[in-house]
Amino acid sequence: MSKLSHTLRRFNRFELKYLISLKQADIFKKALRAYLIADEHGNGNGRYALASLYYDSPDLSCYHEKVDGLRLRRKLRIRLYETGTTLKADTPVFVEIKQRLDRVTQKRRVILPYGEALRLCNERQYPENVCTEDEAVMDEIYAYIWQYNLRPVSIVRYERQALIGTDYDLGLRVTFDTSLSYQVHRLQLDEDPSSLPLLSPDRVVMEIKVNERIPYWLTEMIAAHNLRMIRISKYCRSIELANGLASTFSQHASAFA
Repeated sequence: MSKLSHTLRRFNRFELKYLISLKQADIFKKALRAYLIADEHGNGNGRYALASLYYDSPDLSCYHEKVDGLRLRRKLRIRLYETGTTLKADTPVFVEIKQRLDRVTQKRRVILPYGEALRLCNERQYPENVCTEDEAVMDEIYAYIWQYNLRPVSIVRYERQALIGTDYDLGLRVTFDTSLSYQVHRLQLDEDPSSLPLLSPDRVVMEIKVNERIPYWLTEMIAAHNLRMIRISKYCRSIELANGLASTFSQHASAFA
C-alpha cells in the first residue's frame, strides 16, 4: 500500500459490523463482486495489512466508554499500513482520534513519521513544523493525551480485504478482516511473533462503511445471507483477553461456535 494512501484527514460515516465465518465471507464477497470493486490501495484483490497501537488512560476510560455504551466516546491510536518493508523512524503512520457519536463514526488524523508519532503520544512532545491544515487536529490530539494521561496499552494486527463502491455507490466500503492478533507487551509496531490470536482463525470481522444510507441492494443481500449486526471492538477484545475478561464477548462468539 502506498504511503500516500488514505490521506483524507477528517471524515464522518456510519459503520456496521458483523462477525461471520470464513465460508460466509467467501460467499458474501462473491455476491458483492457484482456491485463493488477491489480497493486500489491494496493488492489486486484489495488486500493489505494493518497494525494499530491503541492508547488509554490508567483506568481504561476509553475501554469503559465503549463497553458502557456511552453515546459519545473516543480513542487514540497510531495506525500503520504495512508494506512489507522494515518499519523505520521515518515510516509514515497515522495518528488518529476515532470518535463515535450515536451511530456516526468520526475520524480526525494526521500523518507523521513513526518516530515523531511515538514522541507525541508516548513522550508528549508536540511535533515541529506542523502544517496549517493539521494544526487543529494536532492540538486536539495533544490535549487529549494530556487530559486523560494516555499511554500505550495494546496493539491489534490483521489482514484486510476492502471492496469499494463505484459511481453508483460512492463512499460505500465493505471490509473483511482476518488473521486478527493482539499484544499488550513490547508495544512497538514492528512485527512481533509473540502476538496472540484475537479471534478464532476461522472468524472474519466484516464492516460496512457508508457516508449516508446503506444501498437497498446491500440491505437485501444482508437479509438474504441471514447476517446479524453485532457490537464488537477489536481494541476492547484485546483488553478483555489480556485481563481475563473474554467472557464478556462470548455472547457474540457463541453464535458461530
